[in-house]
Amino acid sequence: MNIEKLTVLALADTMLASDRSLGSLISACGSVFGMSPLWAPSICAALIERTGENFYHFSRHELADILLHLLGRGSDDVHDDEDEDNPEEYTEVAERLELPEVRRYCIEPPIRPPQTAWVAALALPQLPSVGALAAWLDEPVGALAWFADQWRLASDAQSRLQHYHYRWVPKRNGGQRLIEIPKARLRVLQQKILRHLLDRLPPHPAAHGFRRGHSCVTHAALHAGRPVVVRMDLKDFFPSIQLARIHALFEKLDYPPAVAGTLARICVNRAPQGVFKEAGSLPWAERQVLRSPHLPQGSPCSPALANLCAYRLDMRLEALAQSLGATYSRYADDLAFSGDRDFARAAERFNIQVAAIALEEGFRINTRKTRLMREGTRQRLTGVVVNAHPNIARDEYDRLKATLTNCVRHGPASQNRDRHPDFHAHLAGRISHVKMVNANRAVKLQRLLEAIAWTV
Repeated sequence: MNIEKLTVLALADTMLASDRSLGSLISACGSVFGMSPLWAPSICAALIERTGENFYHFSRHELADILLHLLGRGSDDVHDDEDEDNPEEYTEVAERLELPEVRRYCIEPPIRPPQTAWVAALALPQLPSVGALAAWLDEPVGALAWFADQWRLASDAQSRLQHYHYRWVPKRNGGQRLIEIPKARLRVLQQKILRHLLDRLPPHPAAHGFRRGHSCVTHAALHAGRPVVVRMDLKDFFPSIQLARIHALFEKLDYPPAVAGTLARICVNRAPQGVFKEAGSLPWAERQVLRSPHLPQGSPCSPALANLCAYRLDMRLEALAQSLGATYSRYADDLAFSGDRDFARAAERFNIQVAAIALEEGFRINTRKTRLMREGTRQRLTGVVVNAHPNIARDEYDRLKATLTNCVRHGPASQNRDRHPDFHAHLAGRISHVKMVNANRAVKLQRLLEAIAWTV
């Protein structure tokens, strides 16, 4: 960064901490340079005209670039097409105007523009500075910087310097998924951000995952009894959401860039090199995604942030589905569409359109998992059969019933082939899933569970 850019950055910082009036901006020039340059009135007037009411929405670097251009030192790509159509507008600053030496550097925080109405209605925590954020999270600023620093990574995944525990779990269709579990102190910070900030932000109505009052059953029920159901899957849903998108989300909530950046870095993670020793033949592209700052699968904040980052995706896919008379919903990374026979005829072209929209929104469709399910075949979404009404699959129900019956006859140890540490809780959880989908079918299973002798 050259001396000219540093000089105009000092000027931009002072201007952003000043009133947006012409007199205040001219005074800012005098404050920075110890005297008011002859060009100050014309440059400040041109700056006000250029930025308009959005003056305080510009970052210090954006404002510095505009100043460089007005002073005859910037590149032509700083101004927009309208400026190119009116070259006379900048003739008065075409020559290189003198930049005096900086005498005083402003350390006052920039003036924040008033909150937009929709952000104010959310009643989010007021966090004007990183210091205020640290106080809100009840951590020293230095500790907050440590938790937000994802760049100093040791090669050993189990190092005490790491903020996460790591575990690889197999995917149902092959491959492995990295579970990143925040350690206790970081988890407390993330839970507070979730409860008191993210939970106040409504996701798109089409999102049914990770929301109170919504579940895989409410997601599947929207598509029950339809002639055709299309199921699609987003590839690497959590890791594909990178730091820049989280940072932009927090800035959209009118938080200053430093606060938005700190919040974003607290919520993302970069997997250290040592983690991949246990990954086997993980594709290079997946390694690179996990090694860059991404939403970790296992963090309390990740589900809510993923839903918010997918808002535009949901909005566009719902509009596409409605244009074809179809219904759309999403449960985490599972996309579901359903419609009549006319929709079925457009399904092939429709799949391409969905993939294109997903790509434009920063996601990718896993085409190997795309399924078009017509009436007469089993239509299944998130483990729920939806041919006539939400129901549990018959073969799944029969297997669970057989396991419970054998537990009653031969004891639970004979059926715990996967060595679950709490087999009772495992079976109770499976029955709860059946009850959530179809309460009547769970009654007999619950009686069998209660008939099992768990002690010898």
